[in-house]
Amino acid sequence: MKSGMSDDISTNLAIRAQGLSKRFGALLAVDNVELRVPRANVYGFLGPNGSGKSTTIRMLCGLLTPSAGEIEVLGLRIPEQAEALRRKIGYMTQKFSLYEDLTVRENLEFLAEVQGLPRARRKARIDALIEAYDFADRQKQLAGTMSGGQKQRLALAGAIVHAPELLFLDEPTSAVDPESRRDFWEKLFDLADAGTTILVSTHYMDEAERCHRIAILETGRLVADGTPAQLTRALAGRTLGVRAPEPRRAQSVLQKMSGVLSVAQIGNALRVLTAAGLDAVTLSARLRETGIEATVAAIEPNLEDVFVSATRHDGTEMAA
Repeated sequence: MKSGMSDDISTNLAIRAQGLSKRFGALLAVDNVELRVPRANVYGFLGPNGSGKSTTIRMLCGLLTPSAGEIEVLGLRIPEQAEALRRKIGYMTQKFSLYEDLTVRENLEFLAEVQGLPRARRKARIDALIEAYDFADRQKQLAGTMSGGQKQRLALAGAIVHAPELLFLDEPTSAVDPESRRDFWEKLFDLADAGTTILVSTHYMDEAERCHRIAILETGRLVADGTPAQLTRALAGRTLGVRAPEPRRAQSVLQKMSGVLSVAQIGNALRVLTAAGLDAVTLSARLRETGIEATVAAIEPNLEDVFVSATRHDGTEMAA
């Protein structure tokens, strides 16, 4: 790997990757990805299944060797300095990976030892986590007997037992209820406020909206990168609300129109995402030509619109 990237290191970045690619035989799983993740931010990683999110995260952690490109994480060159990085990062996946036949406290004690936390600091650190993550009355409970939300909290506490500077979360909330997800995100922002950088992959648009910045991958390529406000602003005028007497008929007609990327029914109205150049006036006229009278007006874009636009390759520039 080249060494030119370190000449331009910014202390404000926790992760810097350029030209990052990974091949598995003939499959190009990650294709020339560039990432800049600011410190003490919650950085969202979105993309369909198979888009390369997990592969990218594993390369950034030093668990996979890139086929091409350069990576620097917390000032360390990866994968060359991956061993030094491991004590500075935490990693949590969607699958509960702690020991179900150990208690809450035993799991944390084991992880503290594995992470090399000095014995003199272990008890105070584990006591603090048990208090902060609401396990004071459950520290002797076997992990395998807890609810999904409780297991998720324990896994997060385990991932940060050594107080890492950077936390990787690979779809950590895919198997828990909405209230547990909300509580989990409050914990993430507590960590970010304390200086921890968090890179989290998710399928949930409401979670993505909470991130300081997001990136979207599609078939291994980075197709969007920016703050939620920047990315939604780029779609101004292209998200349209349509009200028609027969919304299902209108939806069927709209789905066949050129320049219409997606149509979704929300109650009695339709939410339509269009390609650049197809505005409310034009769409209304096209509907009228098919015998459908409808009220069409621009509405506020959201991250679901951003996701659809970015992953359907409509040619829009989605990088801030």
